[in-house]
Order: sequence, then structure tokens, then C-alpha cells
Amino acid sequence: MTTAKNFFTEEEKQRIEAAVRKAEKRTSGEIVPMVVDESCDYPRAEILGAGLFSLASAVTLSWAFFGESLWHFLWLFVLGYIPFKILVRSLPSLRRRLIHPFEISEEVEEKAMVAFLEHGLHHTRDETGILILISLFECRVHVLADRGINAVVPTDTWDGIVRTITEGIHCGETCNALCTAIDNCGQLLEENFPVKADDTDELPNLIIG
Repeated sequence: MTTAKNFFTEEEKQRIEAAVRKAEKRTSGEIVPMVVDESCDYPRAEILGAGLFSLASAVTLSWAFFGESLWHFLWLFVLGYIPFKILVRSLPSLRRRLIHPFEISEEVEEKAMVAFLEHGLHHTRDETGILILISLFECRVHVLADRGINAVVPTDTWDGIVRTITEGIHCGETCNALCTAIDNCGQLLEENFPVKADDTDELPNLIIG
């Protein structure tokens, strides 16, 4: 199973970090790519899936072997609940189908905001941090920029960055796409936030976790 830790090879990680350093040489902005296994554990999906599968199994078995007995239905439902919950948890593609797309979008956005604060992207000198979040379970990419950038760059600008990465993921060229997206971010920042003489690298160039 692909996890955040093995999503990129060591050579690809070095390429991504090099792309960040190259982009940041042209701007005072800070670009931080981040890869996480998932943005939320979605407990409701496990409860819903386990309940539905247990209900269907209990109804079928009680009808087939016990003459639709309510008491047999109840113990069959309880007996199947935990195994089905474990099954849903162990099958990401199944669990994802039990989650509404709106909930996924909200959780990925919230994860980006929490990570933005946890890793200090809001503490850059000119408020010019950019987080590029790749959340593997949700198959989503989210870009979050600090206030200094959003004050001069339209928020829909990041849609193109997201599109570049998601298309690369679907084509199996994630590393190349991410490096391209990082370069594009550097170009966007360079126009409004050129590099300063005393500029320093304030943030990590890649976060896995």
C-alpha cells in the first residue's frame, strides 16, 4: 500500500527539494510541499459501512435460515458489525465511497489550515508562505497561501496549480508535475515578492507525514 513515506523515492524527494530551493531563489516567498496519508480518519464512514453491511447480512441470513426471527437477526447483526467495520477500514477505496465528496473537501481544507499553522507557515516575515498539500486517501490536492500573497494574488490562481498536480498524479508523473507546480508558484511570487538581499530559507522544503 502506498503511504506518504514511500509515495516519493529518495531521488524524487531530492528533486522536489531542489525545485523548491530554485523557486525560492527568485522570491522572498516560502513554498512548502506536504504529503499526508489522509486528512481525516472518517469514523462515520466505518460506522455507516459496518451498519449497512451488517444489516444486509443479518436480514439475509435470518430470512434464509431462521424464518425471519427478530432475535436471530439481532445477534447476527451484532456478530457482523465489528468484522465489517474492520473490513471497511482496511479497504480505502470502499471507505472513500462511503464519504460524501463535500465532507472530503472540507476535511482536506481543514487539514491544510491546521498544517499551515502547525508548521509555522503563518510566521514568515512577509506573510508569503504557500502550502501545497497532497492528501493520498482523498486523492486531493489543496493549495493554501498566506495573507500577504492572497492580498495581491487572486485565490482562483491556485486552481491551475492544483490542476497541474492532479493531472500529473493521474498520469503517474507526480514528481514532475509537483516540480512544475513549484516552479509556477515561484514565477507567481517573483512578480510581487522579489527576493531580498537578506532573505533566508525560513521553512522546510518538503514535509512528509
